[in-house]
Amino acid sequence: MGVVLRLDRVMADRKISLKELAENVGITEANMSILKTGKAKAIRFSTLEKICSTLKCQPGDILEYTEDDIKGLL
Repeated sequence: MGVVLRLDRVMADRKISLKELAENVGITEANMSILKTGKAKAIRFSTLEKICSTLKCQPGDILEYTEDDIKGLL
């Protein structure tokens, strides 16, 4: 799996809408939706910083590392 975004969980905990977060961060709702659903392949540090500032959280609250199943790769 690698790094997984858990933005949806933090947004639910903070009771903030996709629209409100996108406006505060300064990106489109479509791009915020990609982040929220975990379909993003990358995220700019500046965007991550604005998300964390808005949600009053740490990057580790929305990013999670999971190890790949190496058995399937060998």
